[in-house]
Amino acid sequence: MRVLALGGAGAMGSVAVRTAAGLPGVQEIIVADRDVVAAREVVDRWSGSGAELRACRIDVTDRAALYGALGEVDVVLNTVGPYYRFGLTVLRAAIDTGTHYLDICDDWEPTMQMLEYDADARAAGVCAIVGIGASPGVSNLLAARAARELDRVEDIYTAWPVDVPGAGSSDGLELTGPNGLPTAAAVHWMQQISGAITVVRAGQLVQEPPLQPVPLTLPGGRIGTAYTVGHPEPVTLHWTLQPAGRVANLMVVTPGTAAFLDVLRTDIDKGALTNETAAAELAAPTLWRGLRSMARSWRFAAPGNLPPFFAVATGSKDGVPLSILAHVGSALIDNMAEATGIPLALGLSQLVDGVAIRPGVHPPEAILEADRFFDDLGRHTCDVVTEQAPLASATVASSG
Repeated sequence: MRVLALGGAGAMGSVAVRTAAGLPGVQEIIVADRDVVAAREVVDRWSGSGAELRACRIDVTDRAALYGALGEVDVVLNTVGPYYRFGLTVLRAAIDTGTHYLDICDDWEPTMQMLEYDADARAAGVCAIVGIGASPGVSNLLAARAARELDRVEDIYTAWPVDVPGAGSSDGLELTGPNGLPTAAAVHWMQQISGAITVVRAGQLVQEPPLQPVPLTLPGGRIGTAYTVGHPEPVTLHWTLQPAGRVANLMVVTPGTAAFLDVLRTDIDKGALTNETAAAELAAPTLWRGLRSMARSWRFAAPGNLPPFFAVATGSKDGVPLSILAHVGSALIDNMAEATGIPLALGLSQLVDGVAIRPGVHPPEAILEADRFFDDLGRHTCDVVTEQAPLASATVASSG
């Protein structure tokens, strides 16, 4: 297959290129980026690792260039964010040109809109896998692995770390790019801690404010509180696993950082900050907002000894109430570029060899073989651990 890596010179895109270059069945990867010099550097770095690599300059806002590039390949890896700005544009172009599609979309709003393209993708014979990175992606498949141990699924939570022990190195989330401006990931984060987010309550999609506390008691004596954040997992897990209770995506975060995020949320919602200016505050907080966050940090509970990256599903098996925890080691999240780019390439591997190439728009848990995915992930980063406990000793409760 010929692959177009949009945003292939970025941190996550370049990891996906490196991993995909060694996949059987991938003959050529076009590393496409607005910064063609950076794209050439990626080509130079990974040439000789398998597939033929070449660089080109593409701005996804240039419709003619985007459609032209897609028309030359079999599949596109889209790592151009934020997805609430660019995701629909690239997916629409892929469907129009008959090009298979994978991305790392981590915004719930465009995810819902992308799923509405399912009929168009099926008619075009295009397989689109939306949100196959760390979260969403690994998190969805952890949730699916946990839920398959249950006959009836009640609640599902997926969680990723911010600044807790085991959250990885400082390379985890890059807040500022080489140009000194906030990264797309930082801007996305501000989008998802402000306004209203979509979660599942009583088996129905609803909207509520972010940063709601969720006290957790998990198998293995793990106890702490995490906080809701906007993400695609509730949207897609509601559809694929049909839980009867609550579904939310959570941040495992210290009280001080949660309080600072709450200050930013307040100011974004009041119009005092944009997503971009709030993202800039993450890297260089002002004294005034720092003081305000200190004053409200007492409101936020500690994460305790929760795993840094996990999914938990509650329900019953053979009539016995159970809580199932699936989590990964810190090796996955030591570097967010690796944690996101490698799963994207592993999703591609299942498409290339025909395991996951059903036409339509799919979240990862609906089309990828989870056992194979985690076997492949273990060869690159870390293994998955699954634990269970009776709900009498391992419960999931939420406030708010």
